[in-house]
Amino acid sequence: MATIKHTSSKNSDLTAPEHYLTFQHNEYTGLPILDENGHPKLREEYLLDTLECGGQSFAMACLLANRKYGKNFSPDDVKTHQYIISFDPRDAADNGLTLEKAQALGLQFCKENFPGHPAIVCSHPDGHNGAGNIHVHIVICSVRVRDIPRQPYMEKPCDWQEGMKHRCTAAMLRHLRVETMELCQEAGLYQIDLLNGTGERITEKEYWAQRRGQRRLDHANQKAAASGQPIRQTKFETEKATLRRQIRSVLTKATSLEEFSAQLLQEHGVTVSESRGRFSYRTADRTKPISSRKLGDDFSKEKVLAVLAENAERKKTASLRRSDPNPDRISRLIDIQAKLAADKGAGYEHWAKIFNLKQMAKSLALFTRYNLNSEEELNARVAELQEKRDEALKVVKDLEGRIKANQELSRHVLAYVQNKKLAQQIKTAKNPETFREQHRAELTAYQAAAAYFKAQKITKLPSLKQLEAEREQLISEKARFYEAYREAKKAWIELSNAQHNLESMLRQVERHQVQEGGLHDTDIAH
Repeated sequence: MATIKHTSSKNSDLTAPEHYLTFQHNEYTGLPILDENGHPKLREEYLLDTLECGGQSFAMACLLANRKYGKNFSPDDVKTHQYIISFDPRDAADNGLTLEKAQALGLQFCKENFPGHPAIVCSHPDGHNGAGNIHVHIVICSVRVRDIPRQPYMEKPCDWQEGMKHRCTAAMLRHLRVETMELCQEAGLYQIDLLNGTGERITEKEYWAQRRGQRRLDHANQKAAASGQPIRQTKFETEKATLRRQIRSVLTKATSLEEFSAQLLQEHGVTVSESRGRFSYRTADRTKPISSRKLGDDFSKEKVLAVLAENAERKKTASLRRSDPNPDRISRLIDIQAKLAADKGAGYEHWAKIFNLKQMAKSLALFTRYNLNSEEELNARVAELQEKRDEALKVVKDLEGRIKANQELSRHVLAYVQNKKLAQQIKTAKNPETFREQHRAELTAYQAAAAYFKAQKITKLPSLKQLEAEREQLISEKARFYEAYREAKKAWIELSNAQHNLESMLRQVERHQVQEGGLHDTDIAH
């Protein structure tokens, strides 16, 4: 699942990006790691290329561009932009991704999306977290050195004119996410949907704040352990991470927005507010709230209200279940001796004996109901119920797979039908490239559907009504077989517990007889 993230730099040292990409640096301080002679140590493995630098180094190309167009002389000016494409760690083993292939993909991506900017493209085999994910750094000079063709995602003339600065707008980021998804799709790599956000949105700044904080905490704990002091905390949390945890803890039990807001304020001192249809959260020590967008999609108004509605429905269902208990349910006998060995008291022993007598009485009544007169008949009946349960479950799983396949086919058919006209209009469009860019997401869905049909060898598309009718029939069959599975499972559990209780009672009787026999032999010896 490749991801792309963006950072910008105001550093006036234009040699710093290339130096960072080629030499080893301390991940916490950012300082270079030196060898025994005091020289910076090269990274063990990397690939680096430059684009549109005119035969100069990246730093010199940036310097010449700044002087030519009178840009980036203020300390507050953004000098460079960096985009990092991180590939899924599984791609190396499963899809044959190598450092050379990642570098080629990075160069292709840079040429297509950052034309006119002097750039460095550098691939590394692993990240700071040691997950084994190959990733590509693309560092571009903020100044554009030539005019480029206007693209649909470009909003102002400064986005394509020579001498202007690169702007990382929302439209630009969306375009780059689509480009990343298409890049991985064409290369046969793992990929996720980058357009629908993430449950937790952790920025580069927060990530490194957590890493540095954890490092400081680990160091403090080592000192405390050496001096014999107690360790109270082992995991460092950023302010946002703590807030996410607090919100989730309340979300697990609240059933309405009023209850959610009241419990969050009462238990954690966090105030919930709404502005322009979005939630914000303000902790007790802050004057400015933190918006849900900075925390992640799981904390948005829509997701929070959905979770609260689910909690309310679950609570309603649980109350109905509690009002109709099953007093005849058979539980397994308690091993009283083991519980007494675990320091249970005499009161528990008295309760456990009564409990075991009740469960044994229920078990014997069940044997009578099934007309079971021997242990062999009991074992055969248990095996029969287990087989019946397994067969019903197998049918349910098969139906679930068919329902899932039906849903996937319906989704592709809908995407194909809805976007087929757009795919045909490319041939008659005045500017096919512009038209394709304007409808990039729709055409991608159309192409994915066509590829799915080809892979499944589907030559004639079923109608959506036909698929819906088939899906409803499958769901109905699943409900019927699931009910049969549920009943078979219930009967099997019930009789299995009774079987276990009978075996436990027989073992207790045998143990008691052995103990009495041993005592009698001792008396005879005396």
